[in-house]
Amino acid sequence: MSLPSGLLLADKSAWERAGDPKVRSAWTEALVGDRIVTCMPVRYELLFSTRSAEEYVALETRLSQLRDLPLSAPIQRAAAAAMRELAGLGPLHHRIPLPDLLVAAVAQEHGAVVVHEDQHFERLTSVLAFEAERLLPV
Repeated sequence: MSLPSGLLLADKSAWERAGDPKVRSAWTEALVGDRIVTCMPVRYELLFSTRSAEEYVALETRLSQLRDLPLSAPIQRAAAAAMRELAGLGPLHHRIPLPDLLVAAVAQEHGAVVVHEDQHFERLTSVLAFEAERLLPV
C-alpha cells in the first residue's frame, strides 16, 4: 500500500487508523519524509480525544513536530461558502462536522490531499477543489 505523493493533510480518522498493518509502513515513510501535515481543527480533535494531562502533553509534543497549515480568514470564508452550497443541494446536505469542513478548506488552499477514513470528505470534494484519499483500501 502506498499513499499519494505530495502534502498529506491527515484527518483525525486517518491518525486513528495509521497503525493498521496494511498502511503502517507507508504512513511511517510519509511521516518521516515530512509529507504528513496538520492544521488546528485536526489538532483540536486529536487533543480532545486524550484521557489525561500526561497523554495530552505527549500528543501535543508529537504534533508540534509536524508542519501546520494555517487556518486563515479566507479559508474560513471558503468553508462557509461550501456549507452554503451543500445546503442548496437538499435538506441537511450541509450537516457535515465543522472540523471536516475546515480541514477540506485548508486542503484546498494549500494543495494538500486529505487522507481520511471519513465519508464526509467525498461529499466535500463536490463543493471544494481538493483531493480526498481513504487511508485504508476498501
